[in-house]
Amino acid sequence: MAQLRKPPGGRDARIMLMAQCVDRTGTGVWAAASVLYFTYVCGMDAGRLGLLLGVGAVAGIAGSPLAGRAAERVPVRWLLIGCHLLRIGTMGLLLVVDDFAALLPVVALTCLAERAAKTLEMLFATRVAGERRGTYQALFRSVANAGYALGAGISAIGLGVGTTAAYRTLILANALSFVLAAALVWHTREPAGRGLVTAPTGSGEQPAAGPDAAPSPWRDKGYLLFVLLDMPLNLDDSILNVGLPLWLVHHTGAPHAVVPVFLVLNTVLVVLLQLRVSTLAEGPRGAAAAVGWYGATLLGSCLLIVLATGAGPWTASIALLAAAMLVTLAELMRSVSSWELAVVLAPPGARASYLGVAGMSQSVQKSVGPLLLTGVVMAAGPVGWLGLGAATVGLGALQRRASLRRLAALGTPGTPAVPAAGAVAEPSKRAGANAG
Repeated sequence: MAQLRKPPGGRDARIMLMAQCVDRTGTGVWAAASVLYFTYVCGMDAGRLGLLLGVGAVAGIAGSPLAGRAAERVPVRWLLIGCHLLRIGTMGLLLVVDDFAALLPVVALTCLAERAAKTLEMLFATRVAGERRGTYQALFRSVANAGYALGAGISAIGLGVGTTAAYRTLILANALSFVLAAALVWHTREPAGRGLVTAPTGSGEQPAAGPDAAPSPWRDKGYLLFVLLDMPLNLDDSILNVGLPLWLVHHTGAPHAVVPVFLVLNTVLVVLLQLRVSTLAEGPRGAAAAVGWYGATLLGSCLLIVLATGAGPWTASIALLAAAMLVTLAELMRSVSSWELAVVLAPPGARASYLGVAGMSQSVQKSVGPLLLTGVVMAAGPVGWLGLGAATVGLGALQRRASLRRLAALGTPGTPAVPAAGAVAEPSKRAGANAG
């Protein structure tokens, strides 16, 4: 609570956290009701609903790089307000449009604006928070999860009523959240250093001469390698929301009532632990180390899922709840380390466009992750889960090594030489580097 009262970045960061909480509350309202709305009010079958959501997910992938590129030329504050206004318009269209062909572009624009807004929020926040962006990210995660939970609770009231008017009231509630979020962003001040994550300091780090002179992330093979590896290192989201529920239903004797406990447990742990876990991934070296721990933690969750296979109600329930806890712990580390590495691995003066490309990782994972789990991992049975865990460990080690090598090449202060394969930094040394 003390951190929320005086977050990194001061007044503007505090207002942005309020705006993000309001935004996520509205998003939670709509996320809990959207599938039922399209099914019962718009009359869609499963095939058309899947296509609609798939088109939205693909459109969302483009939101991050477009936002990052635009942030090199236009103030982030105005772009973010524009995204909120666009979503107000698309929510309004949902009230009057129920034809499938017309809904496709509406949902696509909504998802594109939502993904762009998330990237712009973090660009703004990392500029005002500076080197304490990891702490801000942890505060944001806690606030966002609280907002999602509140939104889902509000949505449950409307879903309980179940009428068309109730569903449309939920849509209006989501649109209202964008109005309030835009108003809050209006009261912030644009941070200095267009195109930068932090304003230039006396350290000698200077911005590029202009957007056209800045390097392109699409031609930077080292950074693209980081983004490519970061995509499968976001799979914790699909495991929690798709893998665990489906495996419980089809491969264990655990009661179905355990499924919602996964999300409740995840929300509570994120709110309580995100700030503490973020201290372990603070700074470039801590973020690189956290990537390796991410793989090991997901491997542990996969082993527990295998243990639950074919087990009775109690054993399966305990094993899967423990797996959900490990997946959440992996999420806590990833949410901070992924963004920290995305920032420090990008060249100064072009970080907005670079971070826009890095923001694609979560969007791609949301599109491909469920298909990978259902079509490959779960189709292979327990062996598939073991393979996923082992692959994540390997990818995490590769990402850690590649990140340290790029940090050393960029001359990032406090970055050690790349250790020999298999070497692991001692916790005491890592803590000492983070404190420095």
